[in-house]
Amino acid sequence: MMGKEPLKVLNALDVAKTQMYHFTAIVIAGMGFFTDSYDLFCISLVTKLLGRIYYYDGGNNPGSLPQNVSAAINGVAFCGTLAGQLFFGWLGDKMGRKRVYGMTLLIMVISSLASGLSFGKDPKAVVFTLCFFRFWLGFGIGGDYPLSATIMSEYANKKTRGAFIAAVFAMQGFGILAGGAVGIIVSSIFKALYPAPAFHVNPTLSTVPQADYVWRIVLMLGAIPAALTYYWRMKMPETARYTALVAKNATQAAADMSKVMQVEIQTESDMSQVEIQTEPEKVQELGGNDFGLFTKRFLRRHGLHLFATATTWFLLDIAYYSQNLFQKDVFSAIGWIPDAKTMSALEEVYKIARAQTLIALCSTVPGYWFTVAFIDRIGRFTIQLMGFFFMTVFMFALAIPYHHWTLNGNQIGFVVLYSFTFFFANFGPNATTFVVPAEIFPARLRSTCHGISAAAGKAGAIVGAFGFLYAQNSIGLRFVLLLLGGANFLGMLFTLLLPESKGKSLEEISGEAHEQPNAESALEAGLQV
Repeated sequence: MMGKEPLKVLNALDVAKTQMYHFTAIVIAGMGFFTDSYDLFCISLVTKLLGRIYYYDGGNNPGSLPQNVSAAINGVAFCGTLAGQLFFGWLGDKMGRKRVYGMTLLIMVISSLASGLSFGKDPKAVVFTLCFFRFWLGFGIGGDYPLSATIMSEYANKKTRGAFIAAVFAMQGFGILAGGAVGIIVSSIFKALYPAPAFHVNPTLSTVPQADYVWRIVLMLGAIPAALTYYWRMKMPETARYTALVAKNATQAAADMSKVMQVEIQTESDMSQVEIQTEPEKVQELGGNDFGLFTKRFLRRHGLHLFATATTWFLLDIAYYSQNLFQKDVFSAIGWIPDAKTMSALEEVYKIARAQTLIALCSTVPGYWFTVAFIDRIGRFTIQLMGFFFMTVFMFALAIPYHHWTLNGNQIGFVVLYSFTFFFANFGPNATTFVVPAEIFPARLRSTCHGISAAAGKAGAIVGAFGFLYAQNSIGLRFVLLLLGGANFLGMLFTLLLPESKGKSLEEISGEAHEQPNAESALEAGLQV
């Protein structure tokens, strides 16, 4: 139910000029995503190092993680993320965005530190404790998705809302870049302090004991940006849309936004507001937007939208996380990263980190910011459709003439096309699948629906993380790339089910605004009786 006071507050938000508080909110919410991506993707830098440290058997090959262990280390955080998205998405609608926003950061800080302190008497024990803490790290990361997206969408004005939400998500690119940079710096320092011969020169000495500190330091540094952001998150007020539409307290919403926007928002204290607060049963009878997730009204109005946001995010993440987590395997397969036997353990970490940083710098980060620049000009729908299309094209361009790239010394050409798939993932569905669910659902279900959509995406990431290793070993990299191209093509088809939300208020998109006049008339009629 939306009375006159909530409408006045929300209208003030929709037409507000871009101010410092918008950028402050982007940084506060974005640092969570910086940490998220750092923690999720830095593990790919150190998995080969873990294999050399804990699974070298004294033979002629550097140690490598068993297939099931590698899949578990890469995938367990996604399992936690999926659970966190569902739980905190639901909790954000029940308790408010702000009240649970700090919890996610605390979990991330504690779990990042604990991951680096993983202990045990043997390799299995170390891997088990690492997986345990990375599950809870993922749980905290999962909560950041629906809460950050919802908070930013509810703070923003309608003219630049897409750019602001996309800017929060774009911090993920800097997190990936930071992970690579930290890998380069830490491995370089340890290489200088503890030089070691290549594996084929002296297998026993190629992995120095101090290499065990490298992966721990890389993982633990992920706690720093999250810890620095906690205080500022606690100072953020609750969003006006939650306070006005869900908590039914328009006066408090106006007061909060007046402080934040440094503009006086007047409210009218009338009997209709009192009735809304004191007689919820009557309000329920009169109609409004207070229907639940598992109702026919939700299914009729938003069921297809939720199916589309969940399906497109699922299909995207199968390809996106497969590419990100296993870049090192792809680059090794085409010969862009030298054979492990020709390097020491620390040298291998350095070269993997350098390759991943180069990809992030040249394609991943620019892709995010192209979305920020154009999303409010050409729209979410167009960017997502275009992104899936070009991801499909470039994936097939890699897979169909695969031997041309790998056997004829054309590794650079392969890497260039591979980089374009990352660029159009981020100037495309990787950003828009995050933005759209934060805009098209009602306020009282916005966080929940975003969490469901994001959890579907992480189910796709789990398929990518666990499936890529087994598929690569059984059918080869070429056919894996063909399958990922097929997933991108299906994502393009399901995008056709999504509405365009550019330039509209959140209430217009969700249908809450259309109900308002009828609801007010009904309320006035009820009060007269």
